[in-house]
Amino acid sequence: MSGLLADMVNKEESVFLQKEEGKKLALDRRNLTEGKVNEEYMIREIRTDDKELENFLFSLGCYEGEKITIISALSEMYVLNLKDARYSINRELAEAIII
Repeated sequence: MSGLLADMVNKEESVFLQKEEGKKLALDRRNLTEGKVNEEYMIREIRTDDKELENFLFSLGCYEGEKITIISALSEMYVLNLKDARYSINRELAEAIII
């Protein structure tokens, strides 16, 4: 393979790997609205600038490292299993929970 062709192949492979890494990173930063029903997830972080919203989620036991399961997702409401209890939250709250 000539030098120019080899450089082109290496560039394409590099771009492909960067895209794949970007996809992986994007998957690692999903919020709860992107999760699947009846799957258990680990809460990675609560991402919000609203301190009241963050405190409310904390009062439910929703914080980093805790396990959470989506029981159902209907319209803009999500029913969750968290610490042996079920809660219904709206989309805004679900978007703040990073899994």
